[in-house]
Amino acid sequence: MADKLNAVKGMNDILPGSVTRKDKLPDSQLWLWFENTLRSVLGHYGYQYMLTPIVEPTALFVRGLGEVTDIVEKEMYSFTDSMNGDKLTLRPEATAGIVRAMVEHNALYNGPLRLWTIGPMFRHERPQKGRYRQFNQLDVEALGFAGPDVDAELILMARRLWKALGLVEGEHVRLELNSLGQPAERAAHRAALVAYFEAHTEQLDEDSRRRLLTNPLRILDSKNPSMQELIEAAPQLMSFLGEETLAHFNAVRAVLDEAGLAYRINTRLVRGMDYYNLTVFEWVTDQLGSQGTVCGGGRYDGLFEQLGGKPTPAVGFGLGVERLLLLIDTLGVPVPSAAPHVYAVVPDPTLSPKVQVALEALRSAGVAVQMHAGGGSLKSQFKKADASGACFALIFGGDELARGEVTVKSLRDGAGAQVARALTDVADWATTLQSPASSNV
Repeated sequence: MADKLNAVKGMNDILPGSVTRKDKLPDSQLWLWFENTLRSVLGHYGYQYMLTPIVEPTALFVRGLGEVTDIVEKEMYSFTDSMNGDKLTLRPEATAGIVRAMVEHNALYNGPLRLWTIGPMFRHERPQKGRYRQFNQLDVEALGFAGPDVDAELILMARRLWKALGLVEGEHVRLELNSLGQPAERAAHRAALVAYFEAHTEQLDEDSRRRLLTNPLRILDSKNPSMQELIEAAPQLMSFLGEETLAHFNAVRAVLDEAGLAYRINTRLVRGMDYYNLTVFEWVTDQLGSQGTVCGGGRYDGLFEQLGGKPTPAVGFGLGVERLLLLIDTLGVPVPSAAPHVYAVVPDPTLSPKVQVALEALRSAGVAVQMHAGGGSLKSQFKKADASGACFALIFGGDELARGEVTVKSLRDGAGAQVARALTDVADWATTLQSPASSNV
């Protein structure tokens, strides 16, 4: 027998909830419910769906994210195409690819666009609960909009998504907000940071010393406990922001205040990519240990030019799907069941042709029907009917079919009660059934 092959470490299968599994990943029904929910929410704001390739030129991420970011330095899955020598990378995030597509196809020729995509991203880091080497990300972008109103809209849209998913703002997730200013303001702040940390190099860890002359802003994001006091006393970017930048930031805050959305200004909040400017934000949680960021984003007005396009304002956010669904599962948020409305029990396999025609009529009427297949005793079929989660079993016996009837057996309320119904009435009756009950996935 051939050796069993397993998935690559940190890259996972998403299976139905009925499958026994060792991992703690959310099941596929939870994924489908999430995707259907976000499609509804994003559609209400006028965001359109798009897709980009999983493989992109390595230069796209080096130029777009920054050569000295952790992603580019340590985490990218890059390789050389054996056919033509091209340097390629499995995308570690979606924004750079979306901007590349906009520039390549001149997609903003007719005006700004609101876009979203969802799919797998790849980063080579230590796998742990809520953090994987292949992970799925929702990416939402508003391209060509310069004003703070769209920054605020994105944040409010995220709040609406939390509500639709059963998460309580302020209790399960909370908003942190900051401004990274404009390039000249960041340059002045960077010089002050370098001078400050150079005066305290003995307190810096190895990683921070390396970043000191390449990307000192990332030192502020260090999680090293021994450095937190030093970081707290470092010069703050907010002190270097000019009137226009502060006006933009305050305009975002004004919308959030009017909408009653609570937030905390976190002056140490930075993002992992170099392309951000002005507004940055994160939605965070205390429910997942160290994996506290659920959603993060901000404005990146310079990225189009970095990737060869015309100057174009842009703002967006990314959301790790596995981490969000882990939060939903951890909190026990009720989500719809995948159970069918009815389960078809077929005592005599020779009746299958007539039974399947009857079931197709039910499905055409909008009823979710799961048919028993493979034979078996009535007892075993009823056991599977109950395990399916269906509210009712439809028993297709030979005598009933000859009379144009089917026996309906309740599997839930009043379990065991049976009644005969005309096949011509079943579709009308079944369409009045409520959707399968909610349950914790």
